[in-house]
Amino acid sequence: MKVNVDVHINRPPADLFSFISNFTNNPKWQGGMVEAWYTTDPPLRTGSTWSQVVRFLGRRIESTFEVVEYQPGRLIKATTIKSLFPITVTRIVEPENDGSRMTAIVEGDVPGLFKLAEPLLTKQIKKRVERDFQNLQRILEH
Repeated sequence: MKVNVDVHINRPPADLFSFISNFTNNPKWQGGMVEAWYTTDPPLRTGSTWSQVVRFLGRRIESTFEVVEYQPGRLIKATTIKSLFPITVTRIVEPENDGSRMTAIVEGDVPGLFKLAEPLLTKQIKKRVERDFQNLQRILEH
């Protein structure tokens, strides 16, 4: 499974990256996110970890992520190290016109019986990321 979504946000790249790289902000803009907290001390770097709780398809899912690639101000790539759904999420921020372009790439293996519903699950994840980006845009542009 692979989902790729991007959005233009009328904020400088440094502002956007600062907001999205603070994972405790995730519940503010990601639908279904209940809470998120760091499990390692700052500063954010390769090897940093955080945990989060989401509600997805009616289930409570707690996951722990590890940052596997980090380019300050530009890119964060993190993968689950504990989760019902193993995924890797890449967030890329780039300058664009009078603001920023943010791209999210969500990749993962659909486990067990969920494999049968992979096309539907992929579509649901894409819709959720698109709604999350609308929330992010609304928060940062107003």
